Amino acid sequence: MTVNTQPAPQRPDPRAFGLPVVEQADIPAELRDLVARVHTLIDVVANTGADTDTLAEAAATIEDVTARLDVARRQIGTMVRRELDDGTAEHGTITNIVAGDTNPAAPPLFLQPTAEGVRGEVTLGTLYQGPPGLVHGGWIAALLDQAVGTASSLATSPGLTAKLEVDYRRPTPLFNPLEITAEVRRTERRKVFVTGRIRVNGEITAEANAIMVRVEIPA
Repeated sequence: MTVNTQPAPQRPDPRAFGLPVVEQADIPAELRDLVARVHTLIDVVANTGADTDTLAEAAATIEDVTARLDVARRQIGTMVRRELDDGTAEHGTITNIVAGDTNPAAPPLFLQPTAEGVRGEVTLGTLYQGPPGLVHGGWIAALLDQAVGTASSLATSPGLTAKLEVDYRRPTPLFNPLEITAEVRRTERRKVFVTGRIRVNGEITAEANAIMVRVEIPA
């Protein structure tokens, strides 16, 4: 078995693949405020017990706002370029369901590089509920998938998840800060072996082992 621990020599520019790129700093503050308010709205709608007249009025208002906003859409696959704390940068899809800057359904999880790999923190409410008071297992897997993918991309080069195994050690509660970490263990040609963990108050609630496959960059 040949093990290659050297990172890829270059990072592809998404524009080379025909994908638009938005600088994170150029996302309007008004759009960020709207995203935050819609995120709250989704939570309120999911949990409301309002009367039918109020519901009907709210639905009509939202229908009107939706029509006003739906006048121009970004190209599918639009990327956002984020400056990281260590001075490097990463690209991610701007509507990513876990970490998308403009996706109101995203938690969102923002990961930063560390000496070991990456780390982020996020608190989940009832939008991400599975069993009563607990995070849905699918969302636990999604958070870990995002973490291992980011760790692999920053340590080597962008890739896709080929295998993700999640060990649900104990229930992960809602309304608690979740510490999410991931680190690359080794590489083997295009394969990158990564481990990720979710901790609550220092205790591991879920752990993932993943194999990422690096995307081949055209010469």
